[in-house]
Amino acid sequence: MVNGSAVAPPAGPIARLNRNHHRTALNLYLFIVVAHWAEHLVQAYQIWVLGMPRPEARGVLGWYYPWLVSSEWLHYGYALVMLVGLFLLRPGFVGRARTWWTVALVIQFWHHIEHLLLLVQVQAGVNFFGAAQPTSIAQLVLARVELHLFYNSVVFIPMAIAMYLHLRPNRAELAEYTCNCVARSRSGQPVPSAV
Repeated sequence: MVNGSAVAPPAGPIARLNRNHHRTALNLYLFIVVAHWAEHLVQAYQIWVLGMPRPEARGVLGWYYPWLVSSEWLHYGYALVMLVGLFLLRPGFVGRARTWWTVALVIQFWHHIEHLLLLVQVQAGVNFFGAAQPTSIAQLVLARVELHLFYNSVVFIPMAIAMYLHLRPNRAELAEYTCNCVARSRSGQPVPSAV
């Protein structure tokens, strides 16, 4: 309360997303992330288990739509969707969960920069670092398939930890909650998780 009157919570679209629609948005976002992660795992399986040559190992969608794998716009677009999702959903997190979500956001920001470098090279028709093909900075150390498995892992792990903690807040974090991710009692008060 300020000057005897209650302060209304922010009412913009991002605030609404992180209050009334946070759980739905997180579930949709997680579906997109897991689907992308599955594509990378299928590609790795095709290479290391089935013995397919790397150019032919295109994941599930790439099997039916080969141009998807070679489209830097698609890869950059996904990196951007990941970054925007992490940014837009961050205000709904508090405490320990917010810290882990922020770690995922920072790592994804760098991953996005790497994809931007690849996209710029393709659009300009110039490869950096004297490479025969478009190359990101981290690709100077790791091959592209392994690198993207690494990036997707190091973004997904803190994101998963954040979601776990978000659904199991301690009492101090529960007091700060504004989203609809945690069960509430009939009086509207957040109910702490049994875990």
